[in-house]
Amino acid sequence: MSSEWNDTRPMSPHLQVWRWHGAMMSSIAHRASAIICYVALFLVAVGLLVLSLTGSLPLAGLVFSPLGAIGLFVFLFAFIFLALAQFRHAVWNSGSFLKPELNNTLSYIMLALAIVLALVLTLLISGAV
Repeated sequence: MSSEWNDTRPMSPHLQVWRWHGAMMSSIAHRASAIICYVALFLVAVGLLVLSLTGSLPLAGLVFSPLGAIGLFVFLFAFIFLALAQFRHAVWNSGSFLKPELNNTLSYIMLALAIVLALVLTLLISGAV
């Protein structure tokens, strides 16, 4: 059976073989966003535990600094992107946007929308606006 294989590309392609496209970017961002959300959830849980035990917020100076605003933006982006990805899966389940061109367009729209919404929310929450 392997003697009939006439394709010169590897049977198990990797990043050097595939051309980047929106769905690939969206898949990788979805996994990274899930990891970011789990780490953020753990940090919030530890912060709340310390707050309940000591009565003061740990690293309050860091949380309310520009670095804290960057962390908030990253968390909000990850959370919003995960929500949009779940919405995209619901759209796929209805049978829509399954063509590669439409899927890539939807992936780019999701990324842009997540960035814009996270930026707006970060500015509002941090009081910069």
